Amino acid sequence: MHTSAERPRTAPSAVLFDRDGTIVVDVPYNGDPSLVRPMAGAKEVLDGLRSRGIPVGVVTNQSGIARGLVTRGQVDAVNARVEELLGPFDVWEVCPHGSGDGCACRKPEPGMVLSATARLGLEPGEVALIGDIGADMGAAAAAGARGVLVPTDITLQDEVRDAPAVAGTLAGAVDLLWAGTT
Repeated sequence: MHTSAERPRTAPSAVLFDRDGTIVVDVPYNGDPSLVRPMAGAKEVLDGLRSRGIPVGVVTNQSGIARGLVTRGQVDAVNARVEELLGPFDVWEVCPHGSGDGCACRKPEPGMVLSATARLGLEPGEVALIGDIGADMGAAAAAGARGVLVPTDITLQDEVRDAPAVAGTLAGAVDLLWAGTT
């Protein structure tokens, strides 16, 4: 039951995920597909969403391209390996820029979330983003999407405190997105 001050929430029509540290173990500037390892529970969560007809996508900062540490081809090969291990994604958005490039796509800017949302034919408010750092939550908020933080060892305490929602696992994040929905 909802009070008059509380509006019922609807379930997301799609869920976007950060890549490194969220659905796969973070290997900094990874250009080697053989190093890709799924995070615990990632395949089950993704398969569960797909089985319910919920589109899933990835939005990932890859500044190693701008820094010359990896090529776009290497990042694409890693992404292909992610799909081999975790199943197909409906949309991929990759920001190849560095933090000083001033682009609109690098999280916490909303560009990748807005682009993925448009490509899925949805409005930002119909989409959720699950990630492991504050930049993910910033991108979700800036785009008008919902965000859920799944902290890891690199997540700062301020990021946890400031997150709109926090879950201990990917499955818990999905549960939060559907809790209290109509």
